[in-house]
Amino acid sequence: MKAILTLVALSALLLTTAFAAKPYPLDYCLVTDNELGSMGKVITKVYGDQQIKFCCKPCVAKFEKNPKKYLAKLP
Repeated sequence: MKAILTLVALSALLLTTAFAAKPYPLDYCLVTDNELGSMGKVITKVYGDQQIKFCCKPCVAKFEKNPKKYLAKLP
């Protein structure tokens, strides 16, 4: 029972964090500047308190290698 309550609490924390993130302000990929959706389904991640959207999976990997470089592009 304790494990179930812990999982419920952890799930609630993750959901709260995702909904508390600042919305992504751009209509293009932060990594490649491609229009969102031009490479298929848009991928959304939360980094810190900021929502980030990517045009494809390889962009997520590039972002994760050097997030400061790409976050500097946000208005």
